[in-house]
Amino acid sequence: MSNSHLIVVGSGIAGLYGALLAAESGMRVTLMTKGALAQSNTHHAQGGICAVLGPQDAAPGDTVEAHIADTLTAGAGQCDPAAVRVLCTEAVSDIAALERFGVAFDRDPASGKRALGLEGAHSAARILHAGGDATGAVIADGLIAAVRDAAELGLITVMEGCFVTELLAAAASDSHFTGHAGTPPRASVAGVAYLDSREELQTLAADAVLLASGGAGQLFEFTTNPDVATGDGVALAWRAGAAVGDMEYFQFHPTALAVGGNFLISEAVRGAGAVLRDAAGDRFMPRYHRDGDLAPRDVVSRSIAAHLAATSAVADGADSAACVYLDATGVETSHGAGYLAKRFPTIDAATAALGFDWTREWLPVTPAAHYWMGGVATDLHGRTTVPGLFAAGEVACTGVHGANRLASNSLLEGLVFSRRAVRAFVDAVTSGESTHWPGPDLSPRSLPGVPGTQSSMTRQALRHLMGTSAGVVRDAAGLQLAADALAGHQLKSERPAPSTQDADVSAFQPIRQQDAEDQNLELVSSLLVHAALARENSVGAHFRRDCPQGPAVADARESTFWINPNAQPQSVATVSSVATAPTQRESEKV
Repeated sequence: MSNSHLIVVGSGIAGLYGALLAAESGMRVTLMTKGALAQSNTHHAQGGICAVLGPQDAAPGDTVEAHIADTLTAGAGQCDPAAVRVLCTEAVSDIAALERFGVAFDRDPASGKRALGLEGAHSAARILHAGGDATGAVIADGLIAAVRDAAELGLITVMEGCFVTELLAAAASDSHFTGHAGTPPRASVAGVAYLDSREELQTLAADAVLLASGGAGQLFEFTTNPDVATGDGVALAWRAGAAVGDMEYFQFHPTALAVGGNFLISEAVRGAGAVLRDAAGDRFMPRYHRDGDLAPRDVVSRSIAAHLAATSAVADGADSAACVYLDATGVETSHGAGYLAKRFPTIDAATAALGFDWTREWLPVTPAAHYWMGGVATDLHGRTTVPGLFAAGEVACTGVHGANRLASNSLLEGLVFSRRAVRAFVDAVTSGESTHWPGPDLSPRSLPGVPGTQSSMTRQALRHLMGTSAGVVRDAAGLQLAADALAGHQLKSERPAPSTQDADVSAFQPIRQQDAEDQNLELVSSLLVHAALARENSVGAHFRRDCPQGPAVADARESTFWINPNAQPQSVATVSSVATAPTQRESEKV
């Protein structure tokens, strides 16, 4: 085993897969997650993961080039074409790796081949699924089992219930990293500070850190994301001085249940033939887009908002202000009794628990915050602008998704780019070229003053503010209101922060996980709002009613990247008790 140590932060598909591949490559690996391993957006993913399989297994006529074209179209011209090509051409090998780690995809009973579904904005059926509509859970459980096995063998140290609060840096004078064209040495990430399960501050040294901490759906009042999605990775990277990009692009899934906590109704249901209707029973989507109910997600969400504004439809007992309805009764009729329960068992059970029989009645649905296309800017190998810091999965901005993510590309992105990040780290270690850190070649804009000054705002108030001012439809007035509110407030902690007796880590604040999450939410809210104000046009998931025109040059990426001019990451040299990776026995206590 190599003495080089990689810390992986997060236990979704990118973190689990990256940790396994790093361990297979002989690296020392510590996998840290703030909850249990299964607490992630990945575990909630229903629809599937897309890939164009080999000629004998792909849908008739489907090609990698078609997948690339669909991704670019859905991204509204704002994708990085090179990143998209990497994603689509390398997909099949990572699907095979998932199967090697024990993930079993559903198969067609007649042909025995892997079953392929159709989703919105895809030109062919290329969505692999598992457990019917439990794809994310099946993938996560398979990878978690493999991680547990590796931990038993001492190949991975698993630290659950550990919340990373800061990235530690080696001083520039002690760093051996150089950037583009042999520029001078640069400060590099050399470990993390974290709260253990007792909420005591600790530190852990490493040669590199892979952020795979997921998204930030908890920014909004209505979201499909679990409680752990609080934007922690973006906040960590911002405080460490890493560039972020595409922050204005937040995707709202058009069909979350309007009752019962915004349970997601997968896009695959519409792919199977379900349609959207208003309260009067009108199938309205064909009025708004030629692809009707299978239009890209941003189009469907925006169309729902527009139609609701015109009809003022509100469901009895709905948790959200207004909703439309998803009619899947025709799917059951056309495929035969029992089809919905067999193909979508998770949705069937969840809707039944809420009192719905979706084989006979329509489901009230509403757009809900689902996926952040923006994040920590990376190159094609997961490298950020800060040496020693990699990012993959939803926390990263690879350029794959552009202004709007194509359905079922997110799990695939987590696989492809976490593998590439691990390979970049391993290659650097084994080739002796660890001093070279090119990273993404960007010209980020300085954004001082994030987050704002101290005052008080509850998390609930923040989520309501973001939902009303920075949601599906935006304008300068609402965004400025949010910016002003955020500039004058800091989220109010619901618990007092305890003191610490450890002088070596006393500089790291806040002490409580909830306090840290609240500060992270405020910080990333500010980043999103500033980016949305700066983009005075409408494209993809970012729609401004006061600036409805598209970018000046269509189909040309014009991403804006931002950097924190006041970033002062804590130097590892000032922390005298930085630990090495704990033993397996120690990690079981955490």
